[in-house]
Amino acid sequence: MIAHLTGVLIDKQPGSVIVDVGGVGYQLAIPLSTFYDLGDPGSRVSLHVHTHVREDTIALFGFRTPLEKALFGRLIVSSGVGPRTAIAVLSGLGPEDLIGAVRRRDAARLASVPGIGRKTAERIILDLADRIEGLGDAGAGTMQTTRTGPRHDLVSALVNLGYNPRVAAQTADRILQEAGAEPVFQDLLRRSLRILSR
Repeated sequence: MIAHLTGVLIDKQPGSVIVDVGGVGYQLAIPLSTFYDLGDPGSRVSLHVHTHVREDTIALFGFRTPLEKALFGRLIVSSGVGPRTAIAVLSGLGPEDLIGAVRRRDAARLASVPGIGRKTAERIILDLADRIEGLGDAGAGTMQTTRTGPRHDLVSALVNLGYNPRVAAQTADRILQEAGAEPVFQDLLRRSLRILSR
């Protein structure tokens, strides 16, 4: 799984970049919040990466800050929210606005993003309300020291292995309820895969 890339920016478009790393060009989908922070083609860039694996494709999503990546990870485990929708939300609001909207339960603000209806906005708020704690204040900017926690890591790993985000979230919740005070991630993943393989 690719988690981070540093290289030369070859091409930059709203929503997509190509980064040359050691002679290999990686294409990544990005939110506009990342697009605006990147330099011109030819400049050196570092991106936090979410690797999304499906049966027929592997897609890379790049983010300028850990906060953007963390919010993306939380969005895609919401019911009915896929990676493209999550990118659209981050592009339409930006990290701080998204956190603020969720904390205020401002469905209208979320629904202002193209492609996000009122019901989807309300579902996102409901799903994210207890998942954004620890991401810092809405105006904090970045999340350089925030830990995502075992639940997020476990859900992300299962989704990257191709499992449905909703099923992955339900399985993670079940496993963590049965786990001890300081669970080992490898054990959590192994037990989750045993349940999902039944």
